[in-house]
Amino acid sequence: MNIQPVILAGGTGSRLWPLSRELYPKQVIRLTGPLSLLQTTLKRVHDLPDILPPILVVGEVHRFLTKSQVEELELFSEYHLLLEPLGRNTAPAICGAALYAVRRGMEDSVLLVLPADHLISKVEAFVQAVQQAVRLAGQGNLVTFGIVPSRPETGYGYIARGEGNRVASFVEKPDLETAKRYLDDGNYFWNSGMFAFPVDLLLKELRRHAPEILACMEKAVASGRQDNVFFRFDQSTMEACPSDSIDYALMEKTDRAAMVEADMGWNDIGSWQALWDVSEKDSQGNVLSGDVICEDVRNSLIRSEDKLVAAIGLEDTMVIETADALLVAPLSRSQDVKRIVRRLKKLDRGEYHTHRTVYRPWGSYTTLELQERFQIKRITVNPGAKLSLQMHHHRYEHWVVVSGTARVLNGDEELLLHEDQATYIPLGTKHRLENPGVIPLELIEVQIGSYLGEDDIVRYDDEYGRQE
Repeated sequence: MNIQPVILAGGTGSRLWPLSRELYPKQVIRLTGPLSLLQTTLKRVHDLPDILPPILVVGEVHRFLTKSQVEELELFSEYHLLLEPLGRNTAPAICGAALYAVRRGMEDSVLLVLPADHLISKVEAFVQAVQQAVRLAGQGNLVTFGIVPSRPETGYGYIARGEGNRVASFVEKPDLETAKRYLDDGNYFWNSGMFAFPVDLLLKELRRHAPEILACMEKAVASGRQDNVFFRFDQSTMEACPSDSIDYALMEKTDRAAMVEADMGWNDIGSWQALWDVSEKDSQGNVLSGDVICEDVRNSLIRSEDKLVAAIGLEDTMVIETADALLVAPLSRSQDVKRIVRRLKKLDRGEYHTHRTVYRPWGSYTTLELQERFQIKRITVNPGAKLSLQMHHHRYEHWVVVSGTARVLNGDEELLLHEDQATYIPLGTKHRLENPGVIPLELIEVQIGSYLGEDDIVRYDDEYGRQE
């Protein structure tokens, strides 16, 4: 049977703050090597037999970052990005992907559902498990992947195996004593969140056990909009859709649940402790990344993204530095990072939402200085890319080219600026910035005005179809 990969690439990975942010989520970060977790997932999928063009389900705000990472790999000539206007958990996402597959004539395929942010070190074992799951799915089963546990783990849900390949039950995250009992029993497996579903059976069982979700997503797909590789679920319909996981909505209710036992070096990288567990360590048990100098440090995770980090006399500690935040805590408290993130969100702090460097479809910008009435940014525009034709109500802008060539529309005037040349954009003036060259354009932007928020942008024309 053909395999229709569905990559679930939503979420933010709040326990990996300050590296992971709302606009720069865990799956697009290069945590363990030169590729992001999303890219390693796509690479694994590409090497499977009988693969159809992948479907990725992502949040609307992550669409261009995800698209850029897919195309950077140059593995797929065709792929599909399904855009969620708001998060509704995994059941609506998977249901929407299945309905989209039917829309494309793939109703006879097996949906291989994979989270985008998991690490799998034993690729051959992964391939074998997928092949077994596809065979089981072809026999009329809704298949989940149960990970052979290596330790008593309280952070994962478990699957209790019944007779043969049947699932006896799904179990909530246990306490430590219960987890030890599960490990000794040998018949309990970590719930990986990976699945293999025959498309027609999945929709039939959703109609039986989660009819409201299916009805909403049928409308969301029927009223959705195709825009090149993007397909947007209808927002008003999704807003009315129940939010539920595929486990609660379907797998715990169906009598068709089966499990494949998998020992594939799986880790969901759900915390800094988990990253330390799977990373290569030095002779002192440390995982060091970036500009780090240590003296008498053991069994610690220290990561520098922007500045020199010097550490003395630490043990079992994590130190995570970014341009705008520093996290210091015992590694054993890594699950509690989400408590800090909740406080940042409640306080409406920018450090919850984004980094100082923000990625856009045309490149990126980095905030170098922000004061009440002025802001300084470094702007990078990719070769051949252009920003929207826009205007601001509350700010003036000064642009100085540092490297590359800028084509600037400034009111009725068109300019070609080179290194060390500048222009000034008066308040209320339509303007546009473009890189006509073959190397990245770097410039410094100084904004001055009474309001400097990113929502002070009136767009008249945009190559990327953005309204916001």
